[in-house]
Amino acid sequence: MAENVFARSALDHRIYEVVLDDFAFTCAAAPGRITASPDLWISPAFIDLQVNGFAGVDYNSPGASIDEIDRSLGVIRRTGVASLLPTVITGDGDHMIAALRNLRQAQQRASLGRMIAGFHVEGPHISPEDGPRGAHPLQYVRLPDFNEFLKWQEATEGNIRVVTLSPHWEESPRYIENVVAAGASVSIGHTHASAAQIAEAVSAGASMSTHLGNAAHPILPKTSNYIWDQLADDRLTASFIADGIHIPAGFLRSALRAKTIDRSVLVTDASSPAGALPGRYKLGEQDVDLTVDGRVVMAGQNRLAGSALKLNEAVARVMREAGLSLEEALQLATTNPARAAHLEIPKEQILFRLTSGRLDVLAMSAYRELP
Repeated sequence: MAENVFARSALDHRIYEVVLDDFAFTCAAAPGRITASPDLWISPAFIDLQVNGFAGVDYNSPGASIDEIDRSLGVIRRTGVASLLPTVITGDGDHMIAALRNLRQAQQRASLGRMIAGFHVEGPHISPEDGPRGAHPLQYVRLPDFNEFLKWQEATEGNIRVVTLSPHWEESPRYIENVVAAGASVSIGHTHASAAQIAEAVSAGASMSTHLGNAAHPILPKTSNYIWDQLADDRLTASFIADGIHIPAGFLRSALRAKTIDRSVLVTDASSPAGALPGRYKLGEQDVDLTVDGRVVMAGQNRLAGSALKLNEAVARVMREAGLSLEEALQLATTNPARAAHLEIPKEQILFRLTSGRLDVLAMSAYRELP
């Protein structure tokens, strides 16, 4: 049954009369001196630039059915995300291409395929060293090859939006130049690169840092390392996994101050266990476990392998832990990721309740329905 409520826009603070019906809503400018519910807000829907899987579905699997991918998109949608980049990680070359081709088919054929704004390829041109490599399988790490990128583009019909690599490879600058010229953004990540190599990569066109603060050696020089070098470069926009597991609150606050609000992005780096029950799942060709305390780890290990984070939770966390305003936190999940990956702002709006440090998404509506 439809319900009428009054909510405030997070963009211009105007009050709207909302007709809420299950997970859909329409609204119009409220007449007269109407008071909005203090905890109900409307904002543009979210964009997630890094999603390896969700709701038990592994986007790295070429065998994931269109129906299952569609179901997972429906679960993601209820977290306020209207636009995402399914992410394929380091693997066998043919396996990666098959996964990308399968995701492209989902983009075209799934009922919610419009949510897929393109694709993020994370690897395989990353550091082979333990720590920076993260959960990526060592046997498939390889040097940058633009011909391989062209195969990804062929499989997705030109829809690769972000490529994450480590610029320590000698071939990196030319590769970055070619990828950027082809229309994709290049992000530095899973790296042990030197300051000079990072600077050269940025000069070649790299414009992002992937989940900065993660995928690193456990011990680093305290004042000169690849995390500081990326934080200090104002040409790089950095993404962060704000789940309270990947990075502590102190680092999150400091990193956001260094990068500034305008150059920071929230991502989930969600893998297949996100939105599912604790247990064993797949990430590419590897087994991963979702623990009872919400960590996604390599099976039988303590090494993180993506996250179980939802983007609405990340937005609420940066407000709690980093002291961001609602407008600033929303920027990290809307306009900033759109700009970083050259995407359109989603047409959808979300209605959410913000209370007691939580952000709960209540409904989603097409932007055109707003005045």
